[in-house]
Order: sequence, then structure tokens, then C-alpha cells
Amino acid sequence: MRTIKGPAIFLAQFASDVEPFNSLKSIAAWAARLGYKGLQIPSWDARLFDLKRAAESKAYCEEIRGVVAGCGLEITELSTHLQGQLVAVHPAYDLAFDGFAPEKMRGNPKARQGWATEQLMMAAKASANLELAAHVTFSGALAWPYLYPWPQRQSGLIETAFDELAARWRPILDAFDKAGVDLCYEIHPGEDLHDGVTFEMFLERVKSHPRCNLLYDPSHFVLQQLDYLEFIDFYHERIKMFHVKDAEFRPTGRQGVYGGYQPWINRAGRFRSPGDGQVDFGAIFSKLRQYDFPGWSVLEWECCIKSGERGAAEGAPFIQRHIIHAAGGAFDDFAGSEPDQEANRRMLGLE
Repeated sequence: MRTIKGPAIFLAQFASDVEPFNSLKSIAAWAARLGYKGLQIPSWDARLFDLKRAAESKAYCEEIRGVVAGCGLEITELSTHLQGQLVAVHPAYDLAFDGFAPEKMRGNPKARQGWATEQLMMAAKASANLELAAHVTFSGALAWPYLYPWPQRQSGLIETAFDELAARWRPILDAFDKAGVDLCYEIHPGEDLHDGVTFEMFLERVKSHPRCNLLYDPSHFVLQQLDYLEFIDFYHERIKMFHVKDAEFRPTGRQGVYGGYQPWINRAGRFRSPGDGQVDFGAIFSKLRQYDFPGWSVLEWECCIKSGERGAAEGAPFIQRHIIHAAGGAFDDFAGSEPDQEANRRMLGLE
């Protein structure tokens, strides 16, 4: 049995134009000082990483790995959350998501989708060049505006949306398979893959593709009121990545899961720094250990109350406390004996 790796930190929420968050070398040194052992890198942030160069050049990837290793860290995975979102965008969200794409693609959904697909193809090659086992992304969404059926959804609408979603992702999944890298969808509200049922609908349509896998983030399940522990029981074979992110859900007589269009700080459901919310991370780490989870425990900080720097500083020791080191044997081995088939048969009354 393996010990979960970590702690690691996702850099997307921390990268900025301010020192030490404006270059990979300086942000890696900052993370190392806090006690992190791994970095999950957002592939879209040019201050930290050049995805195109990484896809084309193993020498560049060796340089990047060297920068991180020089701080005593490893690269855990790359992320294409923003690019993956653009693989499938309902027209209602065109203007909102245009900002995720280069300016020349804006106002042109077809070109934007083509660019996003190309980005994912590069991410497969870059991940292989960096010798990474997994990659995280979003699925995008075509059916999300029809989540709540009022007026009643037209027959076949959701099926058509998922057929199209699978058709767009199948070539990308094949590219990741060729690269030998698992593609992990973060199950997330706003995406067509937002719970176990929708993941199964997608998985069926991509013929149970071996590279179609999951990033597990319990915070999104707290906000949906989904059983985040049983989710691990159902899908542990597909869970290849793990975000340590906390959340709380405190409904009132005025507001529930939909949030009443309120800002994060006023919602019944909101993300919190690890340890400040309601997620039972002790139980989660135990279940992941039980199922021999192969990956990293990666802090994703999102909190509307606590500062990011404070959350990051608290996050490394929080994760370290929860990592369960694999047992070398059974607790009652001291009372065991050597195998003896004849004795076994006598104990069962068979001799």
C-alpha cells in the first residue's frame, strides 16, 4: 500500500505580478519555505509556464523541472481548467468565457473551441515531456443552462448535449492515452460533469475510455449536498487526483443551495480554507488510503474570509497532519502463526 504524496499546492490562485508570485522560481521558493513538496501548475499563466514550449521541447521541460527541483519540490500535475472550459460553451456564456481565450479568438466560438482543443493536445504532450502521470481540466458545459427543468426540458435535449460533449473530448482523450497520461475532470458546478451521475453519462459515451478519470474535490460536493465519502467508494478506481479544499453549507429560512445571487461571503454554501469548514478530511484521507490512491494531496485555496497567504501557510501542516503513512503489516500480526493447511482443516472439523 502507498502513502499519499504531499503536501502540494495549486498555484493558480496565488500567481500575480507581485513578488514572489510572479515567476516560477520565486513562487516555488515561497512554497518550499511553507513546507510544500509539490506544485500543481496552471498551464495558461505565462508568468510561470509556457505550454507551447513544453509540448515541443523536452529541454525546456528539463529546465522547468530543474527550477522546481532546485527548491526541493516536484511538479505534481499541469492544469488546463480555463482551456478545458472552452471545449464546450453554451451560447449564453459566450461573452463571459471569451476572456479565457486569446483576444483574436473572442467573438468566434468555433475558433475559440479549436484553440482550446489545441491547448489540450499540447497539454498531453507537455505532461508526457514532464513525466507526469495525470492532468486536470474542466469538461465545459452545453447543458448547464437547463440544469433545473423549468420549463420542462424537451425530450432528448440532455442526451444530445452529452453526445456532443463526448464527441469533442474523445480525440483529446485519445491524445492523452497516446501520451500515457490520465486526463482528470474536476467535477464542478458550472460544468456538465458536476456529479457522479453526469460523469457516468459522459463515461458511457466515451466507451469507458481508460484515460477518462477524476479529480476529487470534496468542497464542491458539500455545496451540492452530495455524499462526498460515498463518492470515493463509487469512483475510487477513476480518482487519480485530489484537491484539499474545504467548504461549509449553512442553509437558512431565506437561502439554500442556489445562493440567492449573493456574493460568496453571503452565501449559505461557501468555500473555506482547509480546517475552517465542514469537510471531514480525516475520513477522506482514510478512504483514499484504503483504496490505495496513487496521487498527491494538493491544496487549492479559495476562501472569502481568510487571506490566501495565511491559508497557504496553514495548508501545508494541515495536509501533513492528515497524510496516513501506509502500514507495514496488520496490527494483530503479533498473534499470528505460520500458514498450516493441515491445521486449518482440523480447525474446521474437516479432518
